[in-house]
Amino acid sequence: MVPESSPVPPSGWRDLPVGARVVVRRRLDPAEAARTGHVWTDVIGIVLAVDDAGLRLRPDAPRSAPAPGEAAEVVVPGAAIEAMKRLGPRPAPRSRPARG
Repeated sequence: MVPESSPVPPSGWRDLPVGARVVVRRRLDPAEAARTGHVWTDVIGIVLAVDDAGLRLRPDAPRSAPAPGEAAEVVVPGAAIEAMKRLGPRPAPRSRPARG
């Protein structure tokens, strides 16, 4: 078992358990790279599935539902994974002081 917050080799994604919270750096495909002007993107999410093709993640956004136009799931092809790290649980929201 991989301890939380430890780096995982890119090939180690196959050993991730469903439910783990991770950050994955993936290489964008040529069309995405041309559109965005970037080569990499990071995805923070909860692992929904692992197979030989890659990872299926639920983005771990601070809100409960995806924003309009935002994917409910992200598929990251195994060949596009450049680096990843297992993360601990999302920090609890901080309460705001009451205004009065």
